[in-house]
Amino acid sequence: MHRFFTTALLATCCLISVAVAEDWPQILGPNRNGLSKESNLIDRFPDDGPKILWRSPLGIGMSGIAVVGETAYTMFQDETQQFVVALDVKSGDQRWKSPIAPAFKNAMGNGPRSTPVIGRHQVFAMSGEGILAGFSLKDGKQLWSVDLIAEFGGRPAEYGMACSPILTDEHVIITAGLAKATVAAFDRQSGKIAWTTGTGNPAGYSSPALLSVGQQVQLVAFHGSGVIGLDPKSGKEIWSYPYKTDYDCNIATPISVAGNILISSGENHGTTLLKVPENSSGSVSEVWSSLGNRSVLRNEWQTSILIEGYLYGFDNIGSAGPVTNLTCINAKTGERVWLKRRFGKGNLIAANGKLWCSTMKGELVIVKATPDKFEELDRTTLIGKTRQAPALSNGLIFLRDDAEIVCVDVRK
Repeated sequence: MHRFFTTALLATCCLISVAVAEDWPQILGPNRNGLSKESNLIDRFPDDGPKILWRSPLGIGMSGIAVVGETAYTMFQDETQQFVVALDVKSGDQRWKSPIAPAFKNAMGNGPRSTPVIGRHQVFAMSGEGILAGFSLKDGKQLWSVDLIAEFGGRPAEYGMACSPILTDEHVIITAGLAKATVAAFDRQSGKIAWTTGTGNPAGYSSPALLSVGQQVQLVAFHGSGVIGLDPKSGKEIWSYPYKTDYDCNIATPISVAGNILISSGENHGTTLLKVPENSSGSVSEVWSSLGNRSVLRNEWQTSILIEGYLYGFDNIGSAGPVTNLTCINAKTGERVWLKRRFGKGNLIAANGKLWCSTMKGELVIVKATPDKFEELDRTTLIGKTRQAPALSNGLIFLRDDAEIVCVDVRK
């Protein structure tokens, strides 16, 4: 009997110590909500500094990083062209790079903004001026390309086309925000238009999400003047809600909070939690709303993270102002739980009970994900100026700036 319990205890300990690892196939990770199931990650950096596995030279761009298996994908540009690039996770060496469009220049920063999305044997990406294309995952061969402006008319978003595509089994979907299409879906294999929804709504800079509402999954798109819920198969509009922000700057990705939909904007706009219908016969109502210059949460371009009923996110003061707080909000009531003033502009994801925050200064900051109080565990400077949230896969964190991409081992 003693031997039985000893064996059982050892087996349990072995199971507990096994780290969970997963891919990061799109912006904001596996479920496009910034959450990772990975475990067994460090609480603090080693005394001699973070364990940097490699640095790889890259180029200008605001594109985030997607990681599947042993390959990381992002976008950048040189003097003449924008590229989609695949990097070896172990070494940082380029496996392939494929041009997608001419170099993109903009007063708010040059280069591509969109993060690639990976599905089966393809990678899909969009350039700064709105060229959507599909590529072979194996060798980067371009399979098809669509010029959204030529197809749907109008002009690119003022600060560049920033929406990251999302995948269903059949389609790749983008918030276009153009004259003939607010949202558009394309066949994954051929690039042919499958459906379009809406007209005359500006794109904003948000990426759509597939969210559960009651017994169904809806495609929720936050465009420049509001948010809409769609049937992802047909594009049929189920509900809509106006949310006009200065400069059409609705940028954060909508997230699900107990079946309700949370949207947040900067420019002193604020945050609203919406109760939305499962079908077009229902109506939209507010669960809670915190708006204006006294709002508890104003996501400028970052998506907040929901963990066990609490939202962790960046609250940006003023119109693109320099003051940014990190805060924790009760997601059910909208009440502030704690506030770290002047934490600094940044972005974040969450894993293993911790927030992994990147700052515009190029720092990686580890914060305990708890509503009890703000508790910073450690921070280190890794790269130059960046807006991207970290990507996390198999215990490795990936960050980039306009010069390079860095891979850091954060496994215990």
